[in-house]
Amino acid sequence: MIIAVDGPAASGKGTLASGLARHYQLPYLDTGLLYRAVGRAVEAFEDAVDFEQRAIQAARSLDAGDIEPEFLQSTRIGSMASKVAVIGDVRKALFDYQRSFATQAGGAVLDGRDIGTTIAPESDVKLFIQADSKARMERRARQFEARGQVVDRYALYHQIEERDARDMLNPNGGFYKADDAHLLDTTLLDIEAALRAAIAIVDGTMAGKAGR
Repeated sequence: MIIAVDGPAASGKGTLASGLARHYQLPYLDTGLLYRAVGRAVEAFEDAVDFEQRAIQAARSLDAGDIEPEFLQSTRIGSMASKVAVIGDVRKALFDYQRSFATQAGGAVLDGRDIGTTIAPESDVKLFIQADSKARMERRARQFEARGQVVDRYALYHQIEERDARDMLNPNGGFYKADDAHLLDTTLLDIEAALRAAIAIVDGTMAGKAGR
């Protein structure tokens, strides 16, 4: 069973995807970490004339050892991730990694921006997670504050809005809800309620397919 979980930053898709992976005992990949790892690798060269080439090389040479979640969660790295994600050859370099993970024996859960539309369009279940910008800002702010960071909520809100715009207009993989994806709005849901809703969607979808 392949489960695709897509949606914008801080919508809760990562938490839900990892929860679904635990529930169904499937391997899980946060594909956003791949782009964050590439963004972190070229952060110092953001204004360099060869920025794109550096990003492409970083993507092509990326391995599992480069993916260290604890160092990839800042808003700054998130911004860099969306900048490298608009580079077509970066996306091509990371496509095979994601595709291989999705199609491994037994299935998998992946979350990102284009899992259900590009990486694994044949996914058994597709979810598109959304939440309004204010709710997403507050969630991300609490995450940072839990790590002892001082948060400027006004700036964080606008960073989220800007990243949404950049991601959605990305000519090499702008994200959108697949026609057969199930929409789950988490604005008013806590994690437990959202996970229950996601599990119900997966179970209902698989039961429907089994009954055909």
